[in-house]
Amino acid sequence: MSDSLVIIPTYNEIENIELMVRSVMELEHNFNILFIDDNSPDETALEIEKQIELHKGRIFLEKRTGKLGLGTAYIHGFRWALSKEYEFIFEMDCDFSHNPNDLVRLYEVCKLGADLSIGSRYVRGGKVKNWPLGRVLMSYFASVYVRMVLLINIKDTTAGFKCYRRKVLESIDFDKIEFKGYAFQICMKYATFQLGFKIKEVAITFIDRLYGESKMSSGIFKEAFFGVWKMRKTRFKK
Repeated sequence: MSDSLVIIPTYNEIENIELMVRSVMELEHNFNILFIDDNSPDETALEIEKQIELHKGRIFLEKRTGKLGLGTAYIHGFRWALSKEYEFIFEMDCDFSHNPNDLVRLYEVCKLGADLSIGSRYVRGGKVKNWPLGRVLMSYFASVYVRMVLLINIKDTTAGFKCYRRKVLESIDFDKIEFKGYAFQICMKYATFQLGFKIKEVAITFIDRLYGESKMSSGIFKEAFFGVWKMRKTRFKK
């Protein structure tokens, strides 16, 4: 059995499923994948089910009734992973903005002692490709703002490419995490920091999606901007 589970939320990602599965299955480390699909109208779930048949015991699917948000999808996946025997639990997008090859690097950093490894755009060696300059600057200074409010030394506070050791997720009270977008990603890092776990950032190249549509919205930015003040007052320990 694999010790590693990659959680990938999906909504209208049918163009990316086959290539994503193939890319992860070909890695030198044995990763399993759990897709969380929010009833995609493009029938993403049907394509995932085809991959389940081709890779029995390594691909899994949880279907939800509608578009319920990224944060709730990951928490659903975390609970599923903790009900199994996985030691290393990953978050990754399905659109190839995160390079599947970097899963091995995140895994190795946790294997060597980190409790949370983060694929970071903003540490030395990290890069962003195919984003307009305005979006890069907005993302970078958003992380600066978060660091100032929460007093955490994490360069890429909104990053969504991560590996957790099991004990981190076992320690966090998910019921206290109510955010859905970038604020969810910030909140999980802050909870990990607050609980005293060791966090390590790993330089990656982030590439804007090639297929499908972006899920970004102004509401997601607003949630993150104001949500950090609420996080400061919350204690996430179970």
